[in-house]
Formats: sequence, structure tokens, C-alpha cells
Amino acid sequence: MSTLAYEIVDVFTDRPFAGNPLAVVFGAEGLATEQMQSLALEFNLSETVFVLPPTQVGATYRARIFTPTDELPFAGHPSVGAAVTASRRGMFGVGQVTQECGVGVLPIEVTATSATLTGGVPTLGPELDLEPLLEVVGLAVADHAGPPPRVAGCGLEFPFLPVRGEAVARARVDSGAAQRYGIEHVSIFSWDADSQTAHARVFVPGHGVPEDPATGSAALGLGVWLVASGLLPGEGRSSYTVRQGAELRRPSVLACTVTAVGGAAVGATVSGDVMSVARGEIAVPPFVG
Repeated sequence: MSTLAYEIVDVFTDRPFAGNPLAVVFGAEGLATEQMQSLALEFNLSETVFVLPPTQVGATYRARIFTPTDELPFAGHPSVGAAVTASRRGMFGVGQVTQECGVGVLPIEVTATSATLTGGVPTLGPELDLEPLLEVVGLAVADHAGPPPRVAGCGLEFPFLPVRGEAVARARVDSGAAQRYGIEHVSIFSWDADSQTAHARVFVPGHGVPEDPATGSAALGLGVWLVASGLLPGEGRSSYTVRQGAELRRPSVLACTVTAVGGAAVGATVSGDVMSVARGEIAVPPFVG
């Protein structure tokens, strides 16, 4: 029986058994999409990433990213985790690399212990109705705090819902309401302007992940939302921090920047540490065609 090498790493944490766990799989270039999906379901983590040879000019490697139920064009913690893990295995050195994924070729700055990911092109949607989002996360209108919710992203879009600080811990995802309203994922957060820190939770009921302990793509999109909502400057580069995962006993820290011009975000980065916790081999699932 043929096997593939894999590692389990914890991303956006400086100690093991915190942050967001990730399966990083190597040598899977001969697998079909259905086989990769089967492996992601077997690991049953929020995401599994396959590190593959690049197909686009200028890319160091290609990453294909799967939740237990489907493939994503982009995600933050798999991108950071794959870059550091592949570098540690000798596939490339530290420094600037480029990752090919479903949203294009993205730059990543890699060190021995961490990586800084530059997100895709910032996008911003219109303001959203408040009540459906609150129902999905089990909160009331009185829990909303700050500007209206709206969708934003840097490769993967999220609805962002600002709430009062004490409401963050009370949130509980209602999968039935999410399905009824067609809401696949939502980020709720409270914002501390003095420390420029968000206490965030990210629910992903539409992709088989009730709650994610650290979400790099949402942290990138939050910067876009913060600039658009006037909570970060509309000119220049600003730093902010996202703390996530405490409610899951997986505390995570995501260090972010957003660059703005003329009141709109034009780029964002997210950085974090990567801790290795396990490695081994896994059987190749049968192809069902």
C-alpha cells in the first residue's frame, strides 16, 4: 500500500497544542481531487493543505487547501503553515517565497519559526442586514456594537459583525439558521481601539467547521473592514492584532497589517508562528472514478 508523508502543525501560536492545527501533506501530485478530499476528511481538521509542484511561472510551490467537505481557493493558516513546514523539510530556504493557490500567486516571507503572508486583492461588499447574522451566532440586537456589518476579504471573503466585548464569549453558532439564510461563515469580534486588538471568533458551518480557532483569511479581511469603517486610518500602514481561539482552549495570536490609500485598503498581511507536533505516513485512499 502506498503512503504519503504528512506533518501536523499548530499555526498562529508559539507553543504546541494551541493555535489552529493543520495537516500538511507532501508527495500528493499524483492524487485526484477526490482522493485529496478523502484525506482531508480523514484528518478532520478545519483544513488540510497539499504542498505540490507549481504550475504557474514565478511560484515556488503550489498549495491546494481542503476543509473536511470541500476545496478552498485560499486560506490563511494553511498558507502560513505550509510555507514554514515545507521550508523546514528543505524544499526551499527561508526568505521570500511565492505560493500558488486558487486566488493567484501570493508572496510569503518565511523564517525558521514563522511566516508573513500577503493576502490577495482587498474586496469590500455592501452593508448587511444585522438580524440574520445575529441569529446565526445566537446574539441579540443589543449585542451589536460599532459600524454595520459588511463583507470584506483579501482572497476569501467573510461577513464581519462587530459586537460588545462580553458578547463574544456568549456566541453560539446556529447551523439551522445559517443554512436557512445561506450564510456559510461569519466572523464576530469586539474591537479595542486603544490596543488596536480584536477579540474574534469565526464560525464556518457551511464548510464542516463549526468554529475555527485561528483564521488568517478572516484576519486579513478584518483589516479591510476596519479601514472602511473608519476604525483604522485611511492612509498609510497600520498594525493590528487578532486574538482568537480562547473559547476552544486553542488560544491564537495573529499579527496583522493593513495598508490604505484614499480611505480604502489596498493590501494586508498576517503573520504567525508555526509549531510542529506530529509527523507520519498516511495511506493513499482508493480512487473512485
